[in-house]
Amino acid sequence: MSDWEYIHAHAAEMLTRLHQFTIAKQQTDGHVTFAITVKEFAVPPPGQRARFYAEADKPVNQKTAPFVPCGWGDSLAAALGDCVKLIQNFPYEGAGGVAS
Repeated sequence: MSDWEYIHAHAAEMLTRLHQFTIAKQQTDGHVTFAITVKEFAVPPPGQRARFYAEADKPVNQKTAPFVPCGWGDSLAAALGDCVKLIQNFPYEGAGGVAS
């Protein structure tokens, strides 16, 4: 356990460390850059057992069933990996073509 995790006084405070990543998804008409934020909770949020939550900054699959890629995990790599897989497996179909 890292020293920062001992700072919070109450679990309800949800003290969180943020990790930032980017990935450039290659598509036929160019690439789309996604920013991914991984939240590392000092204590898992209520109802969760995992301490890491990753979420992309934009949705994918907009024309069929849009959703924002995300992932939970017991490690930063697990949460980030789940989020990246969703970005890789679904097309970005943003308005006006490809965005970066």
